[in-house]
Amino acid sequence: MSDVKNITSKILKDAEVERDSILAASEDEKNKIISKRVNGAKALESEILSKAEQEGKSKKDRIISSAKLKVRNDKLAQKQSVIDGVFDEALNKLCTLSEDELSNFIRRSILSMDLEGDENLVLNHEGLKVIGLEFMDSLNADLKDKGLKGEIRLLKKEGSFRGGFILEKNGIEINNTYEALISSLRDELEFEVAKVLFS
Repeated sequence: MSDVKNITSKILKDAEVERDSILAASEDEKNKIISKRVNGAKALESEILSKAEQEGKSKKDRIISSAKLKVRNDKLAQKQSVIDGVFDEALNKLCTLSEDELSNFIRRSILSMDLEGDENLVLNHEGLKVIGLEFMDSLNADLKDKGLKGEIRLLKKEGSFRGGFILEKNGIEINNTYEALISSLRDELEFEVAKVLFS
């Protein structure tokens, strides 16, 4: 009987040792899993924070860059507006030439051109008030003196431009309107005008 008791006691002790060993191993495994998960969560947290920080910095840089670009574009638009105003003012001043200045401009321009001398002269409403037959006779005489035909005709139809003139023959036009002259000079003068205005 005491042998049975000893055996039972031994079995119970072995079971307790086994239980304690299993519980210790289980606790160890639990701690390892928790530690692994905590470390994984910390790594993920660090990765997420780093990514968020990079995205935030990148977004901030994009916003700053976009704002700088907008400011630069606004400045350029303002400068362009001022330059446009300068050329518009030049056109307005040309349109207020006196009758003598307009006559001299037309005469000098036509006499300096390479033409045959039998073209049609097109003027706007204001030009038709200033240029008459006497001017045309004098101009044609000057053209003949240069060895040209001297048969330029003044058309009575008004041109739809602000000032200057057009010479036309057989559908080909020589555009000497103020608008065309300012436009052709603008490309070469715009940089100089900008330097004067903004330096």
